[in-house]
Amino acid sequence: MTHKDKALSLFSQGFHCSQAVLGAFAEELGMSDELALSVSGSFGGGMRNGEVCGACTGALMAIGLKYRFFKADDIGSKEKNNAVTSVFLRRFKEKNGSFLCRELLGYDLSDPKQQAEAREKGMFTEFCPKMVASAVETAEELMNE
Repeated sequence: MTHKDKALSLFSQGFHCSQAVLGAFAEELGMSDELALSVSGSFGGGMRNGEVCGACTGALMAIGLKYRFFKADDIGSKEKNNAVTSVFLRRFKEKNGSFLCRELLGYDLSDPKQQAEAREKGMFTEFCPKMVASAVETAEELMNE
């Protein structure tokens, strides 16, 4: 199963976009599915406030695991991680017009009325899977360069 297929499968099962994307990369990055789904569980819907798209945060978590920066004095790893993060966000924005959930969806998910309207319009079932796929594809490109 490809990363994209796994992410879309997880999303269709009811996991958040952030969980679907990180979950798609978990095994190869040395993380259990349970841990990946748990740690990324609070980032869907732009942290429930329409901020950075959860698919992007899931992808950035995967990128962080790939380009590990965990020692404060490891400037090389820090710079690599920062550079790849910036490139990911730029490419995602070029492909999709934004990396902010509320701009992508056209709804502010912090407003219960707008969230309900987005749900009624099928945004979470029709539009969000496209963002999950785009985030996975963009992360995969960078992680394979």
